[in-house]
Amino acid sequence: MPDPPSFTEEQIKKCKESGDFRPILFEWYKFVGQLVAVVAAIQRNSEVCNSIPIRHYHILTGLLNRCSRLMLANIALSHEGRFGETTAIIDRCIFESAIKVSWLSTNPSQEKFDQYLADGLKPELEFKGIIQKNVSERGHTVRIEQRMLDSIERCISTSGLTEQSIRQTKKLPDLASMLRDISFDRTLYVAAQRMGSHHVHGTWPSLLFHYLEEVKSDSQDFVPSGHDSSTHINQFIFVSTMVLLASRAHVQYAIKGPEAEQFTKLFTSTLEEIESYYPEIIDDDFT
Repeated sequence: MPDPPSFTEEQIKKCKESGDFRPILFEWYKFVGQLVAVVAAIQRNSEVCNSIPIRHYHILTGLLNRCSRLMLANIALSHEGRFGETTAIIDRCIFESAIKVSWLSTNPSQEKFDQYLADGLKPELEFKGIIQKNVSERGHTVRIEQRMLDSIERCISTSGLTEQSIRQTKKLPDLASMLRDISFDRTLYVAAQRMGSHHVHGTWPSLLFHYLEEVKSDSQDFVPSGHDSSTHINQFIFVSTMVLLASRAHVQYAIKGPEAEQFTKLFTSTLEEIESYYPEIIDDDFT
């Protein structure tokens, strides 16, 4: 297990004087990324695991590993205080994966996991149909088509679903519905998913925030901004929080006995440590 970060009085004092707690929250972000990697690496045949369907386990640990690796990418990007425009894009991917872990692990059912699988496989089936139509019209298969068909077949066969069941499976709920199912209100969906989509799709708010700089000129209002966009402190807090909640939901479903309790306590205490900096960070916002 990774060791949680510790800070000297001098480091904390410096953050208080500057009003910038990013150096501290960055270290907690790194710790959470390492912690979730450990959880994802627990093998299905470990004695600490509950007897849950193996494919459920692979989906959840795959999503958690995705969260960890994307957090690692953000660490590499943001450690020098740059590339905030890119970490914001990656944050949205982490958020979506974390919510899916929480949703799948809360009141788990075979239907939920089948919906998750089928949602990703329906485009594969559509593409398979396009390839097969081209092959039929041409009268033979070219090498690249065979590689794509083999890849699609592997995705389907490893899912445990058939083409028929993929087509018949009920549509996966949207993220707003997932959040509601795990007791979040629509505020989180709008703030994290819909507004987070600005960074993915390059909407006008995204351009204003990261890519354009306002200038005082008679000939133009904006110019392209430089590479000085840093990761906002809220990104370190928010992503860490959602990944910890997802990890906690996962272990409560997939891990048993004292180990599940120990992990749950660790996730909860880490959340509390991160939240302990809230009063310092938001003090000016509510003055």
